[in-house]
Amino acid sequence: MPAWQEIFGHDEPYESQAEGIETAVETAEQQGFTVLEGACGTGKTMLALTAGIDRVRDPDSDYERVVVLTSVKQQLRQFETDLETINANLPADWNPISGLTLVGKADVCPYSRENAGGIDRENVYDRCETLREKTRTLVGDGGATSASALTAQARSQQIGLADSTSEPGGGEFLETAGEPTPYPSSLPEYEDGGETEFCPFYAQYLDDLPDDGDAIEAVPFDLTEQGHLTPEELVGLAASSGTCPHSIMGALIPEVDVVVGNYYHAFDPLTTGSFTGALLDDATFLICDEAHMLEPRVRDLVSDGVADTTLRDAENELTRVIQAAEMGERAPADGDATADTRLVREELEDSDVTLAECKELRAFLADLREELDRRVEAHLDREQPGWKAALTALSDDELPLRDPETPGPDAITEWAEEAGYDGGTWVRAQSVGAIVERILDTAEDEERTRAAPAVGRLLGSWYRADHERYFREIELERTWNELEPEDSWKRAYSARLSLFNCVPSDAIGERLAEFGGGVLMSATLEPLDVFREVTGLDTLAEEGRPVVERTFPLEFPTENRASFAVDAPKFTYGNRGSPTEGGSTRRLYGDLLVEVAASPGNVLVGMPNYAEATWAAGELESRVEKPVLLDESSGDGETEELKHAFFAGEDKVLVTSLRGTLTEGVDYSGDRLSAAVICGVPIINTASPRTKAVRTAYNRAFGDGFEYALTVPAVRKARQAIGRVIRGPEEVGVRVLLDARYARESWDGVRKHFPDSEREEFQPVSSDMLGFGLERFWKRH
Repeated sequence: MPAWQEIFGHDEPYESQAEGIETAVETAEQQGFTVLEGACGTGKTMLALTAGIDRVRDPDSDYERVVVLTSVKQQLRQFETDLETINANLPADWNPISGLTLVGKADVCPYSRENAGGIDRENVYDRCETLREKTRTLVGDGGATSASALTAQARSQQIGLADSTSEPGGGEFLETAGEPTPYPSSLPEYEDGGETEFCPFYAQYLDDLPDDGDAIEAVPFDLTEQGHLTPEELVGLAASSGTCPHSIMGALIPEVDVVVGNYYHAFDPLTTGSFTGALLDDATFLICDEAHMLEPRVRDLVSDGVADTTLRDAENELTRVIQAAEMGERAPADGDATADTRLVREELEDSDVTLAECKELRAFLADLREELDRRVEAHLDREQPGWKAALTALSDDELPLRDPETPGPDAITEWAEEAGYDGGTWVRAQSVGAIVERILDTAEDEERTRAAPAVGRLLGSWYRADHERYFREIELERTWNELEPEDSWKRAYSARLSLFNCVPSDAIGERLAEFGGGVLMSATLEPLDVFREVTGLDTLAEEGRPVVERTFPLEFPTENRASFAVDAPKFTYGNRGSPTEGGSTRRLYGDLLVEVAASPGNVLVGMPNYAEATWAAGELESRVEKPVLLDESSGDGETEELKHAFFAGEDKVLVTSLRGTLTEGVDYSGDRLSAAVICGVPIINTASPRTKAVRTAYNRAFGDGFEYALTVPAVRKARQAIGRVIRGPEEVGVRVLLDARYARESWDGVRKHFPDSEREEFQPVSSDMLGFGLERFWKRH
């Protein structure tokens, strides 16, 4: 029996699971990656965890931990569940597999969780950093007191709030995660001639931290007995012991067998630099789940931008530092107190940043803001004459700074050069921003995130990044600010200088190379050759790192499902026109949607965008007997309410955009969904300057920008949505793709992007035969 079968959480693996585990283990031992497309029911989660844990528990292997990355909360829960299953079925003499789910500070800070101490989800990051700094100052070398004295004082300051609970012995204590903590709900204060707020949880962590700095010694529980810790369990264990859950989470990261997190835990430069860097080495077995999202998610993480208001704030921060250095005394500047003169001069002398560089950067930012203002106003005058009288009618917009289809220097870079700002101004901005932050954090008693570092990082990246793989533009996002003049665009817009990474394959490949090996998996990775190119895996293969592909099709009984690729006219804007125009194509699609919506049970309708979803819902409301629910672009709360309404009670039709969140990562198992129909191929707006820039960059990098950047991601969206229907061996349902491009092997067809098994199942049918096929299937079931 293979060693991994002692870890596998069920009695027997599927044949495909066993093959996948063996492949992943063997490939990882050669420092390689297994690329796995596995349909629902192939057990990808258990497969990947078994392979990774097998490597970690093998004394002859170099792997020390498994890191799971997933962008979908539903899948995160699945990994937690499968880890519990593994631990429940381990041999009796084994210690449980230790694990940890990573979440943001707002989810683990006791004060933030309970909205206590003046801390909530909005201000927790700034407040936390300030309180930690104050706590460290109080207990550091030459500090006023000790960490143990601070925690003792906090325990004695039992001043409760209404949301705290009373404990025997008197006093009111903060409660979180179902556990009482040793501290009051209000923040304690150290009385040292003044009143200095501090964090007692962090003070306890510092008190428990040994002199050698080995953070695991500060953990107040035995890790070997815990198994996998969810955020709620972690908070309960840490906070009830009086110590900081976020600090304990950081201490556990390099120690546990399995870490479950999000893409940003491995790919966001700020997060990896400050929190999860210990995971990025060749002793880590990587599991990248929902890997079809790897490219777009990482593209967002490695792109950058700053708003006009951030440029303004950075300019003001520089002014305060410059005035303090020049005036020799504390004086008001734009309503804020300047930094202490002696401190400013000492900090500048101790760094390689000069006062002249601070002045130069301030002048550059002032001129840059004027140039941005001029360009936005000129753009609106040109594109939307009369905009000043119709501010409320403006919509989000893009202002490209070069021809998106012709790589070359952008207009802002050329303007700066003509204005006399050379490369030194751009690249030194990051160093200047960092020293400004340090001065102001030391001199000013403010709890805020400084703007200068973010601006400095952007300016440095803007200058260094090439002009082929990066696209620079001004993004205009609809806002409303009545403090701005009535005829100013700033009343209606927030403007953002954006540096967009069109081709993130280098960033992805370089980060993957830091891991020892692992598995990248999804139900929709095909075509695998495209996936390998756009994620940098082919480059790793060229460097000697094995990349092995495996594809496992849907294994549930074929007689329980019907799959149709309907040869209807292409559902493109040119064919269908606007929703108000009507026309033969729209009439036909309306009829086809009604036929599918008449299926027994819940029906999901996926449209290319929210405007088309609104049209489809209107068609169905007047022609089907079921209630029709419309998903509109909204927040998480509204989406959750809509999902619960769809699942509850009588049969319904849910109409949504394929660009939304209801077609991926949502559990429609059991009787929650009996049919799904997809209208058209959900290719994003090709007229957008950013889309044109990505397509051009992909043309140059991979040869076919339209296929790689637009068509393949759109097909994966459609496949994700259609895959919601059949989630188990007993489930029965219908899957319908409406559009000739799914049915025909034509020059613009997309059938070639489906795996062989799905091409065989989705047999083309004419639009007049769909109703017959549906009726025949449902009569059998």
